[in-house]
Amino acid sequence: MRADGGGVLLKKVASFWMIRHPHPSFPPSSAVPLRFVGGPSGPPAAVAMAEAAVVLQKKRALRSQIRRELKVFSPAQREQEDVAIQNLVLNSPWFKSSKGLCAYISCEALREVDTSKIVAEVLKNSDAEHGLQVKKKLYVPRVEDKNSHMRMLRISKIEDLVANSMDILEPSPVDADQNECEDVMLATQPIDLFLLPGLAFDRHGRRLGRGGGYYDVFLQKYEELANQQKWKQPLRVALAYSVQIVDGDLIPMTVTDVPVDAVVSADGVIPISPAALERM
Repeated sequence: MRADGGGVLLKKVASFWMIRHPHPSFPPSSAVPLRFVGGPSGPPAAVAMAEAAVVLQKKRALRSQIRRELKVFSPAQREQEDVAIQNLVLNSPWFKSSKGLCAYISCEALREVDTSKIVAEVLKNSDAEHGLQVKKKLYVPRVEDKNSHMRMLRISKIEDLVANSMDILEPSPVDADQNECEDVMLATQPIDLFLLPGLAFDRHGRRLGRGGGYYDVFLQKYEELANQQKWKQPLRVALAYSVQIVDGDLIPMTVTDVPVDAVVSADGVIPISPAALERM
């Protein structure tokens, strides 16, 4: 890394990661594999634009690679991993103790890790088998527009979900009983847990989404809300198939990308952040 105009952006990235992951085993320099172009005489704006183009290209290439691997992923293996991942979540102490959570509604067409069993369990009043004593509050995503604007609305039954124009289930502003659905950003109590989708993840907490930026924007907004309310930050837990976990520095990160605290795969739970190491 040369000490050129890109150093300014690198310091911002390092500061961002030090705030989110102050644990010494996750140094910002290794967690953010950026390579800057241009020299000391190059204008900072040009350097930033060139770097952004490189990151965007790398993300597009990795998305294409993971989509190809998911496309040929054996249905039998996928079903086996779906069961294993959901059981790991349902039987975990950090899930059982949670009182409120945001979780995605899995989409078959997108080849996302199935969450149907988790959602069904949460919507029950109680479940002696899994030790759920109090009904949890469940908030699920609703995409509002194409500008990365997403809300998390509370549902109390599966009938509160309707198919959108892309045939993805999401909550309508009013539930099946015609009551307005509570927005998690307006709730009086915090949530404990995010269950997150994505295309690729690594063991440093990097997450590669599908390119819309919806989750990154929302996670940043909720983090700001929790800080304002002096709430404990919820655990950000990603669910991933084995083919979605990549090694090395393949996932480039920018200052707007939000890392996850842990990844759950069929092989087990991978705690990453200090919060995850403490609570999982």
